[in-house]
Amino acid sequence: MMRRIIRRRLADGAAAALLPGNLHPLLRRIYAARGIRSGAELQLSLDQLIPVRQLGGVEPAVELLCDHYRRGSRIVVVGDFDADGATSTALVVRQLRRLGFPAVDFLVPNRFQYGYGLTPEIVRLAAERKPALIVTVDNGMSSLAGVEEARRLGIQTLITDHHLPGPVTPQADVIVNPNAPGEAFPSKALAGVGVAFYVMAALTRTVQERGLTSAKAPVAELLDLVALGTVADLVPLDRNNRILVHEGLRRIRAGRCVAGVRALLEASNRALSEVVANDLGFQVGPRLNAAGRLDDMTIGIQCLLTDDLATARMLAARLTQLNQDRKELELQMQQEAMAAIGDMRAEDPALPLGLCLYDESWHQGVVGLVASRVKEKVHRPVIALARADARMLKGSARSVHGVHIRDVLEAIATRYPGVIEKFGGHAMAAGLSVPLERLEEFRAAFDAEVQRWMSRDDAVGIIYSDGELRGDELTLDVARLLREAGPWGQAFPEPVFDGIFQVRGVRVLGDRHLKLEVCHEDVPGCDALAFRHFDDASAPLVQPNDRVELAYRLDVNRFNGTERVQLLVEYLRVVS
Repeated sequence: MMRRIIRRRLADGAAAALLPGNLHPLLRRIYAARGIRSGAELQLSLDQLIPVRQLGGVEPAVELLCDHYRRGSRIVVVGDFDADGATSTALVVRQLRRLGFPAVDFLVPNRFQYGYGLTPEIVRLAAERKPALIVTVDNGMSSLAGVEEARRLGIQTLITDHHLPGPVTPQADVIVNPNAPGEAFPSKALAGVGVAFYVMAALTRTVQERGLTSAKAPVAELLDLVALGTVADLVPLDRNNRILVHEGLRRIRAGRCVAGVRALLEASNRALSEVVANDLGFQVGPRLNAAGRLDDMTIGIQCLLTDDLATARMLAARLTQLNQDRKELELQMQQEAMAAIGDMRAEDPALPLGLCLYDESWHQGVVGLVASRVKEKVHRPVIALARADARMLKGSARSVHGVHIRDVLEAIATRYPGVIEKFGGHAMAAGLSVPLERLEEFRAAFDAEVQRWMSRDDAVGIIYSDGELRGDELTLDVARLLREAGPWGQAFPEPVFDGIFQVRGVRVLGDRHLKLEVCHEDVPGCDALAFRHFDDASAPLVQPNDRVELAYRLDVNRFNGTERVQLLVEYLRVVS
């Protein structure tokens, strides 16, 4: 299961030469390898953002909202049950209230009862609150029936979403989506919270210009929510998204964030002044997501809406406990998934290229994480399914580069009518429902369709490295430099390096993690941490005096007021 290839990124020397001469040579090489071709691309101030009104649908969305402002309408914001949906909901509710909209409420579907999006059932539930307008955030693009139900009930709909559209577009009053048909917005990578930010930014300017409100409510004050949702949703960090994340992190580090973000960072033992994008993606995001996976995302949204720090801390503690429960459940399900595969290795011809896993006892809120973990080990698209009710399975798909998973599901739905009841998603992740009686038919169809996209030679885990660091580069100064050089994230990855090290000491932490003391050239010794090393039964056994090949990220370890450089291991192989 551990087969990996380390492939070094090629940095265009000519491109690197175009970058500012005062950049550290290592940074010039790293940026060039990520497609940066000028110093201007490294300017991440808010005034470099693609103008708000370039996003199609923003103008009519503002007019619709202004009309309801004048009428004093009740508005219900319908969100999604992940971190992007939670931050989007909190941002829109906060900003509408700050601007003086008189009656703004929110509703987030319980994934176990209603499923994803603006379904007719959710519309009828929202209708009990007698809204004149429903605003969706991070959903709605596939909600044909829900929008029709709202129209039948006399409720207008404003869809703000970023998901890829299906063959038919819902007949909403207004749609704002950078991926809508015919949309020319330059950045297709906006997260749901990014789309919500654009709409609220345009609305804020308009109501202030027209004198509809005297409130001083700069929407930039909510960029901490935008940064959190953008990073947690794993959308590509193109320059526009890097601007949003950079500015949000800057506010968080200065202590100018909502109480819920502060409380969630405290619960993660992260100091505000040192926060980086990774902290949002791997600490705060999972805590928020745990509410939607195991309970009700209303808890997470309330945490982001409250201005009372004590209340935020109480809710953050609840989210932290849910996240711990999620980790334990995920580990158990992951072990069961790997046991189902048995001794088959990634290169085993008996292992389907499109792997579909199902267990009667699995929790549907955690199957996406299980699919992701298994995918990392077998290097192919994976779908994990759980029982939703007596006749239906619900699941999540995770894919690999080169296989557009939503297109795979669409092809199956077209070729085999009824095998998939509904689906939606992106290139790398999707959700779906499959009738239990069609499971085996779906499994075979999934494997067959994936084989149209990739071969067994493609089922190899590739780790992209930025090369080897010299001994004089394995330093705290370089580690600090790299921390500050982001934000790093999806499609703009944090630097990874590789090299051969001598093992001087070995420790096991918490039965799952491996801690090594290693030396390299003239570096006398530093720590290397391989998290979850022992989750894989085929993980290599490491002994003192072994020579190991490592792929790693350079990090700063802070403990008891001191700082040390440490290596966070992505891949380990004993070479002697």
